[in-house]
Amino acid sequence: MPLAPERIETERLVIRRPVDGDAEAIFTRYASDPAVTTYLAWPRHASVDDTRAFLAVSAREWCQWAVGPYLVETRDEGMLIGSTGMAFETPERAATGYVFARDAWGRGYATEALRAMVVLAPSVGLRRLHAMCHPLHHASIRVLEKCGFEREGVLRRYAEFPNLAAGEPADVVCFSYVF
Repeated sequence: MPLAPERIETERLVIRRPVDGDAEAIFTRYASDPAVTTYLAWPRHASVDDTRAFLAVSAREWCQWAVGPYLVETRDEGMLIGSTGMAFETPERAATGYVFARDAWGRGYATEALRAMVVLAPSVGLRRLHAMCHPLHHASIRVLEKCGFEREGVLRRYAEFPNLAAGEPADVVCFSYVF
């Protein structure tokens, strides 16, 4: 499997592999924010230890697949604004997603970061990149559509959204980008 770059630069962003020293910033900027984590498939981080656990999972992903989560920073200020990346399921298929701090919303950063993942995907051997989204997360649906992902359908009672109603599976909208 081809190695993914640990750092990608776009017009306004630096997208880089996370390191252990990022835990406090991730926790503070977005992982503990109830507004940011509402529609995510992972539980809001209650402590920086939760964020350290994420970083450990991230390191394992990078070791196993030579790609994984990325952090997103602004190029001009170097401020952490969110995260994106890929979670491989097979050598040719991966899921993607993104999360951004509230003060980064509405500026096109999610679109720019997701487009970088679309460009990266075929270079690491992917034939399919997909994303799942809560049906009420309209802003995220719009980002996926702007980046050329096609809506495949709704998977009924498919996934839990622990920051909405723990234990209750919810519908998800499935999008894909095929190479």
